[in-house]
Amino acid sequence: MSNGTGGDARTSQPPVAADSHDLIRVRGARENNLKDVDVEIPKRRLTVFTGVSGSGKSSLVFGTIAAESQRLINETYSAFLQGFMPTLSRPEVDLLEGLTTAIIVDQERMGANPRSTVGTATDANAMLRIVFSRLGQPHVGSPNAFSFNVPSVRGAGAITVEGADGKRTEKRTFQVTGGMCPRCEGMGSVTDIDITQLYDDSRSLNEGPFTIPGYNADGWNVKMFVASGFFDPDKPIRDYSERELHDLLRKEATKIRLAGANMTYEGLLPRVQKSFLSKDREAMQPHIRAFVDRAVTYTDCPDCGGTRLNEAARSSRISGINIAEACAMQISDLAAWVRDLEAPSVAPLLAGLRGTLDSFVEIGLGYLSLDRPSGTLSGGEAQRVKMIRHLGSSLTDATYVFDEPTVGLHPHDIQRMNDLLLRLRDKGNTVLVVEHKPETIAIADHVVDLGPGAGTNGGTVCFEGTVAGLRASDTLTGRHLDDRAALKEKVRTPSGRLAIRGATAHNLRNVDVDIPLGVLVVVTGVAGSGKSSLVHGSIPAGENVVSVDQSAIRGSRRSNPATYTGLLDPIRKAFAKANGVKPALFSANSEGACPHCKGAGVIYTDLGMMAGVATVCEECEGKRFQAAVLDYHLGGRDISEVLAMSVTEAEAFFGAGEARIPAAHRILRRLVDVGLGYLSVGQPLTTLSGGERQRLKLATHMGEKGGVYVLDEPTTGLHLADVEQLLGLLDRLVDSGKSVIVIEHHQAVMAHADWIIDLGPGAGHEGGRIVFEGTPADLVAARSTLTGEHLAEYVGA
Repeated sequence: MSNGTGGDARTSQPPVAADSHDLIRVRGARENNLKDVDVEIPKRRLTVFTGVSGSGKSSLVFGTIAAESQRLINETYSAFLQGFMPTLSRPEVDLLEGLTTAIIVDQERMGANPRSTVGTATDANAMLRIVFSRLGQPHVGSPNAFSFNVPSVRGAGAITVEGADGKRTEKRTFQVTGGMCPRCEGMGSVTDIDITQLYDDSRSLNEGPFTIPGYNADGWNVKMFVASGFFDPDKPIRDYSERELHDLLRKEATKIRLAGANMTYEGLLPRVQKSFLSKDREAMQPHIRAFVDRAVTYTDCPDCGGTRLNEAARSSRISGINIAEACAMQISDLAAWVRDLEAPSVAPLLAGLRGTLDSFVEIGLGYLSLDRPSGTLSGGEAQRVKMIRHLGSSLTDATYVFDEPTVGLHPHDIQRMNDLLLRLRDKGNTVLVVEHKPETIAIADHVVDLGPGAGTNGGTVCFEGTVAGLRASDTLTGRHLDDRAALKEKVRTPSGRLAIRGATAHNLRNVDVDIPLGVLVVVTGVAGSGKSSLVHGSIPAGENVVSVDQSAIRGSRRSNPATYTGLLDPIRKAFAKANGVKPALFSANSEGACPHCKGAGVIYTDLGMMAGVATVCEECEGKRFQAAVLDYHLGGRDISEVLAMSVTEAEAFFGAGEARIPAAHRILRRLVDVGLGYLSVGQPLTTLSGGERQRLKLATHMGEKGGVYVLDEPTTGLHLADVEQLLGLLDRLVDSGKSVIVIEHHQAVMAHADWIIDLGPGAGHEGGRIVFEGTPADLVAARSTLTGEHLAEYVGA
């Protein structure tokens, strides 16, 4: 645009009212632990929200600003459509002005549905299927013929058609050609159940022979077999005839009478298949997952070779490549293959597919393949996959909300992520980022620092302004922004070695490495270099290994730190012993629950397409227990008062005096060690931030007996000030005689290590090799790898 007289004339015009709406104004935000927060966020700028984990960042950004934007957008749809959408309640806030459409890119794991892959989640598969249906030779059918989620079906029958000349009967046939492999039904693997793990054949049905979760001797599942009349319930299973064994294991669905009701009897194998194997393993509860791991073996489908597709779909090729081979390619290679395709008839489609695949490469995920199950992606990878659909968007004046977009990124990759955030801003969007990494805080136009502490000690705005202002401020974030951990002057001496030979999982290239024991070992490298494949795939899981991975904690509003860690069990037993009653009375999910709210503490009222209303239960006043239960005390406190305590307060309470419970005190001590002393013992898991959940899981696993601890990015969600506390915890573990192996990108953890194993040099098939083994000081001195260069820059060497 020229700077001539036209520009001067425009600037001399009176201001337009619409141009004054350049701020998002929040007044009186009280969501979760926020304490009447007032804040003004500039639009079309990059604003970073900082503060310790649990200070209220997510409550302000996601729970208030993004939630209200989404709720208002939903209200623009008809009541009919709203009935099919999630109902969102209005956040606890007095005033929100200047909101724009919010696009949320959070760290929630992508659906762990076993039929979901990277390709299906990003629509890349849909485009690739159309390409093969148009260009593939031989031609096998429509795009459905290349979908592993669509079975081939055919049918025929008579239909009655009413017309002007009356009714007439016509014969119709139909056929749908799908790409699903009929043997594995599009799963890629077949299961084989070890029958010896299902029951003890020396026992009879009356003796409770089953070793399957939920198949207790007095439960409905077992009563069904006893009442079926197909077996003698006092006869050991090992003495069953061939017919009886078939009825026990494989009998098809049959109607029987049980307790005066009609029930459906089915053999044990199909019941187990439906109950356990139809679910994704990662979504299972730990005890069910242990049973499945023990009783079920998964092998690649022999018919489709694990590709999920039938023979017809695999027979159609473009330039010698079929769709299964294309989906198995590393995405960076697939992008190059698609770029070489010349087909004017599908040019727009190829252009769209190239754009999607190039976005994968640009965002640092070129090492993935389209057939990678989406449930196996880390939180950081899942977040970046979600970003892909927004990179080429022409939308402007939207609000993009990110939750720690640098999670799982090597320092080398953080600059690339920063460039993407700045590009979204430069297109005229408002970008809100919750972040702890100083490299991303440094690019902010505006910073909002919450605190000063976590939980009840947080929820206020400590600083608002520029990065330079934050650095000069006396807030916790400001003081620690330039913290740099020093290299260890003296490293520990290993007590032994864990030998890994010929590791080839995923992209590893026949890796041989000796991992020192009795010291702090950090395994590092760029995202996709093979770190998790080496550690999780090669270190044998056994009684001596405690592995803390990045899988998400799942829990409802009824779950809390006390129930998740097992803390509630010794507390309930102590209350029961002190008062001479049953432990079940002290569970809000069992006999002690308030009968009015069923132990939820609130009454939910469903208002159809409008947001439901939750009101505090008037009978128990939100305490969740019957009034009679609250008459029982331990150390002068009732069970609801104990659940309302902070972890620090509860640790002191159960550590001495009348309420001394050593088992509970040990669990609380671990929660304090990982920096969760501010949490309430009974705080619902649904209100915890991602970092808090990660540390809660770490505290739980620390109670397990093991000599080797494997931790996957334990700094996730940690504030700069909390990293120091984590390093102290790792030191205490090593000094107590444990071996600690950490997969990590944080330079402070690298600098604190006794030994570093660096993988690379790149990601995908450009990685999978050991590029350095040695002490952090040697890595900095050599500067022979990307990690070495960034660590040297970090410590100022």
